[in-house]
Amino acid sequence: MPEWLIERGIGESRCALVEDGEIVEARIELDGQMRAGTVIAARLKQTSKPAIAIVGNVEFLLPRGAPGVSEGGTLNIEITREQIPGGEPWKRPLARATDEPVRDAPSVGSVAGDLSAAGWDDLIEQARGGVVQFAGGELRISPTPAMTLIDVDGFLPPDELAVLGAAEAAKAIRRLDIGGSIGIDLPTAGSKAARQAAAAAIDEHLPQPFERTAVNGFGFVQIVRPRLRASLVELAQDRATFEARALLRRAAFEAAGAKRLAAHPAVIAVLDTKPDWRDALARQLGGAISLRADASLAMSGGYAEHP
Repeated sequence: MPEWLIERGIGESRCALVEDGEIVEARIELDGQMRAGTVIAARLKQTSKPAIAIVGNVEFLLPRGAPGVSEGGTLNIEITREQIPGGEPWKRPLARATDEPVRDAPSVGSVAGDLSAAGWDDLIEQARGGVVQFAGGELRISPTPAMTLIDVDGFLPPDELAVLGAAEAAKAIRRLDIGGSIGIDLPTAGSKAARQAAAAAIDEHLPQPFERTAVNGFGFVQIVRPRLRASLVELAQDRATFEARALLRRAAFEAAGAKRLAAHPAVIAVLDTKPDWRDALARQLGGAISLRADASLAMSGGYAEHP
């Protein structure tokens, strides 16, 4: 039976739905991030649509406005989309005015577990590289400001690859927590039946809610599904911070005692600004944590060593 496991780490919590020993759905919840589904008190900064509400120093767009609330007034808002990495204004977090009382976002579960056995490291490699391999082909996933694009390529016959690629793309969308507008570029199938089979494969492997177009004659299909937070692929675009948290996870599984974290200078620069992360690791391992920059290491190649 599928079960949500939660691995509470340093700087993030990792959540994964595990079925038959494999991760079928995952998300990363960043510490300090106000999660989708949270209801929180805010102050209205701008009344014209989209209205703007402020919580602390974070601005939320309210596309439907805030009827009956004057500028400077207080209201409760429900977060409908979390902060998305990037500088585009449309990526500001979204919310809606609500009469519901203040509450935390619903939790996916509370079962603590080690996600390594279910393939978390492979999942993170897919997120950082944007490449998902399968028997007979691969997916290349590219986030853009407008949509996430998934290119399907391989050496199988086009009709067969289109159907298999559609299924694998649907699984990857769910596994990597990809929401919003998604375009899948499948091989050009030679028959209408193959295109219909590819569409059916998406419907089979991607849980509702979502909407999609038909697979057109060029093999392109567009999917729109709720976008509550940044996908794992989008989080990986903030490469140094992403790799800093990944390094802390690896180090947390080391034997107890003092450790020195060796990593690419950009990763070390992030850890330098996060003494609370280093202190948390020191408490967990029971020893002091120091840092060493090594420009010869890949961004993902950091490791813990004895000082």
